[in-house]
Amino acid sequence: MTGFLGAAWLWVKAAHVIFVIFWMAGLFILPRYLVHHQDALTGGAGADAVQGKAWAEREARLRRVILTPALIVVWVLGIALALNLGLAEGQSGLGWLHAKLLLVLLLSGYHGWAVGYSKKLAAGRGTMTSRQLRMVNEIPAIFVALIVILAVVRPF
Repeated sequence: MTGFLGAAWLWVKAAHVIFVIFWMAGLFILPRYLVHHQDALTGGAGADAVQGKAWAEREARLRRVILTPALIVVWVLGIALALNLGLAEGQSGLGWLHAKLLLVLLLSGYHGWAVGYSKKLAAGRGTMTSRQLRMVNEIPAIFVALIVILAVVRPF
């Protein structure tokens, strides 16, 4: 594939995959942090309040160092790759890419929800149980499996 990226296409694709891995690592760990943070808040006072603050700091650092930068790079490189494939020109045979972009958009929404919930917990206003948070933790795995299938198999 050449397109406007030319010889850089494979390098851009490799960088995109690398940053997707970083983003997914963050999306897999943040909900686990939220579970521990929720448990610290509902466990009582004293040392639990200290633990709650520690979890809030961990979550903030994860967002600042891994999650947000990786999300931005994934989107920038992904858009460059999609444009290189001819998305803007209406290239045929890109149904798989439209579906992938929809799933990535939904996963980005999940990212936003998780960040928002992390900030809500930091303010002491958690509304979910640890069990619910454990269930929500499975969402990124389902989405990433579907996205990888679309990107590799290109079924339509």
